Amino acid sequence: MSERAAPFHCPYCGDEDLRPHEQGHGAWECRACSRAFQLKFLGLLAPETSDNTPGREQI
Repeated sequence: MSERAAPFHCPYCGDEDLRPHEQGHGAWECRACSRAFQLKFLGLLAPETSDNTPGREQI
């Protein structure tokens, strides 16, 4: 696993001019819209065991 995974696009404006932000790990700034944001890895999802997941409608 790489030490830092970089986002490809700004989540606000979609521009690609992103640079690491001085605030710390996972913090990025967009030069196009002057916004700073932070990304955080939450974890892996458990694999689905059936198609009858609560809250999911069957078509």
